[in-house]
Amino acid sequence: MPASFRTIAHLIYGGYSVAVFAAIICPTLLLLIFAPGLPRRRRLAKYAAASIFRFIGSPVELRGANHLDPKAVVVANHGSYLDGAILTAALPENFTFVIKKEMQSVPLAGWLLRRLGSEFVNRENHQERTRAARRLLRAAEARNGLVFFPEGTFDEQVGLKRFRPGAFRAARRANVPLIPVAIRGARHKLPGGRLLPRPGPICVEVTPQLNCADYPDATSLAAAARQAILAVIDEPDLDVRVQT
Repeated sequence: MPASFRTIAHLIYGGYSVAVFAAIICPTLLLLIFAPGLPRRRRLAKYAAASIFRFIGSPVELRGANHLDPKAVVVANHGSYLDGAILTAALPENFTFVIKKEMQSVPLAGWLLRRLGSEFVNRENHQERTRAARRLLRAAEARNGLVFFPEGTFDEQVGLKRFRPGAFRAARRANVPLIPVAIRGARHKLPGGRLLPRPGPICVEVTPQLNCADYPDATSLAAAARQAILAVIDEPDLDVRVQT
């Protein structure tokens, strides 16, 4: 297909995707205002997220679901604005997302995340990090699943960034399984710096659980999770410490 026609096709698809998103998310937000109980609100969000991807021709494919444990800590790569919605569609509703505190101030998104019971962490303030770590530890000990994007952020550079240690410390202290999850296709579909999504498949691959007792510290646990994700996503390792 000539480049000009491909560009037009992508614009049409992107516009259609935005329309689908608006058509589904607007009534969903209204329902979330009145829906009682966190489990019901999370089921609603899961259904809405799955519906969006299905209607835009990119249903979320889940592989390795047998490795999932609703009481585990999940860590996933982060390469797109879509990652949170993708995991919302793919994972069981009991998982709580752990998100950087800056998202609280984002109009609409912050309210939505709070309504869905997300935990916010201030990575720059030591005291707040300590308090957040205690909350996350209590959640993990209570056998509530947690979801982290240990890279913390994403940009236009392709590759797996350095992991922050919070997820791995929480898993070790609570002695729950850690599950590396690889998201494929999201970066192509809506990378950093792009406003409209492109066509393309989305796959969430759940890799085998890691037993925290098999690793002497959080650093070695993080390294094992990193290698599990890198083996699936076919992207470079951007952590210079690991490479050297």
